[in-house]
Amino acid sequence: MATALKPRQEDPIADAPSSSPAPLPPLENGDRLTRAEFERRFDAMPHLKKAELLEGVVYMPSPVRLRHHGEPHANVLGWLTVYRAGTPGVIAADNTSARLDLDNEPQPDALLMIEPHRGGQARISDDDYIEGAPELVVEVASSSVSIDVHLKRHVYRRCGVREYLIWRVLDRQIDWLVLRDGQFVPLEPHAQGQYRSVSFPGLWLEPAALLKGDISAVLELLRQGLATPEHQDFVQRLAERPATS
Repeated sequence: MATALKPRQEDPIADAPSSSPAPLPPLENGDRLTRAEFERRFDAMPHLKKAELLEGVVYMPSPVRLRHHGEPHANVLGWLTVYRAGTPGVIAADNTSARLDLDNEPQPDALLMIEPHRGGQARISDDDYIEGAPELVVEVASSSVSIDVHLKRHVYRRCGVREYLIWRVLDRQIDWLVLRDGQFVPLEPHAQGQYRSVSFPGLWLEPAALLKGDISAVLELLRQGLATPEHQDFVQRLAERPATS
């Protein structure tokens, strides 16, 4: 004789709808995170425009003001963009995260790098991040001056950034540092206090004009640098390295 089947007993745990994954904690100043976790949380906060990982610690800058940051930042980027326009084979970028090593992913205000396939020392990852140290990094330092002058200087030096320009806005001072024998040393100015990049021939800067906001004078000196034989030789060397995918 067949045995009657018992009705199925409801299991309140097994039958409960699966719960959604717990939301990611937001990034907070002072968090100690791996680079992978930093990126995971940063990606989950699309409203957040700037956050940096320095020596494994999260730094999130305060909102920036016009005269103390926004305008100087735009002027620096314009200077680099004009150089980029006259120098095929280099990349100018604004506020781009750079994976320097496992503990450091800063987001420099501006940078200039040689394209990887033209001999540059940094790479571009499959997910469109800079990996490694760009040749030139620029920071506009106002509220962040202590970080830019000390902590970032140490990180950029150790990771192999070749040139580091710090515009200390409140001090009305521009520091241009070059990497020599593993140390950052001040770039020696040329006539009338002009700076000339070591890594990017023709990238000339009149710091006094930049500090005054005289962009016409800044760009006029840059055009003189772009017209030099040294810059033309640099462009030719870049062109001789075929770009490959």
